[in-house]
Parts: sequence; C-alpha cells; structure tokens
Amino acid sequence: MLHTVKLATCLVLASLAFSDLRSRRLPNRAVLAVAGLFCISAVLVPISAAAFLGHVGLAAAVFAVAALLFRFGWIAGGDAKLAAAIFLWAGPPLAAPVFVIISVCGLILGLAVIAADLLYRRVGALRWLACLSRARGVPYGIALALGGSAAVWAPLAHSAPIL
Repeated sequence: MLHTVKLATCLVLASLAFSDLRSRRLPNRAVLAVAGLFCISAVLVPISAAAFLGHVGLAAAVFAVAALLFRFGWIAGGDAKLAAAIFLWAGPPLAAPVFVIISVCGLILGLAVIAADLLYRRVGALRWLACLSRARGVPYGIALALGGSAAVWAPLAHSAPIL
C-alpha cells in the first residue's frame, strides 16, 4: 500500500512538472495532493508524533521563507507552495540532500532555458524549444518535482509506532 502512495505521489509530481513546463502553472489541488499523500504515508509507516511534527515544522518554515521570496518576486507562488509540500516529505533528516538535489536540478534547468532560448532564436526549425523561453521564466516546478521524487522514495526517518 505504501508503494502505491509513493507511486501516486510521483505521478502527481510528474504532472506538476509537465504543467509548469507547459503553462508555468502549478495547480493548487495537485500541490495539496502531494501534501495529503504524505499524511497517508505517515499513517502507513507509521512515524512517531515527534517526527511528524518535525516534518510539519520544516514544511512551515520552508513555506515562510518561500512566501518571503515570492513577496520579493524572486519565485512564483506555486513554487513556494510546492516547496513546502516537498519538504514536508523530506523532513529535517533529508532537508539538506533534497535541497541540494533541487538546487542542482534548478541550475541545470536554468542553463537549459538559456541554451534553448539561444537555439530557438538562431534556428527557426527548433520552435518546440519555445516552451523553455527565458521570457516565460524558468519552470522551477520541474526541479522541485525531481527533488520531491527523491524525498518520496527515501525511507521516512524516525519511523516508530505512535504511542
């Protein structure tokens, strides 16, 4: 059952990545599904109440920082919400590795957007690269989805029966 929840979460993350690439939108329902599926997995494992609160606390902290970044116009609102859902899955023990994965994937994605934009302008036959146009911004939901997939398949830390 747990593997089904993890697979469903990865499918939702893949749909979010595709949605961000196509329309630069991350639907709220899908982001909420990622968070809700974490709650289901926490019941199935189960994890201790303290560990669950650690996951929730990290997600709240990430959301607060991401909301501030959104306020300054540095990230999009959907990315802020998805980041919180991803770090809900990661929890404190996996926060650093998931952050590194998201950062490296984001860097590669940003470079790909720059390269695609240059190629699209020079080679008209590559019109399909317009989905990566710099004018549309970087679809950072892709990097978040990749980091989120890593967090989903990592074992939940501090798993113990809830007393």
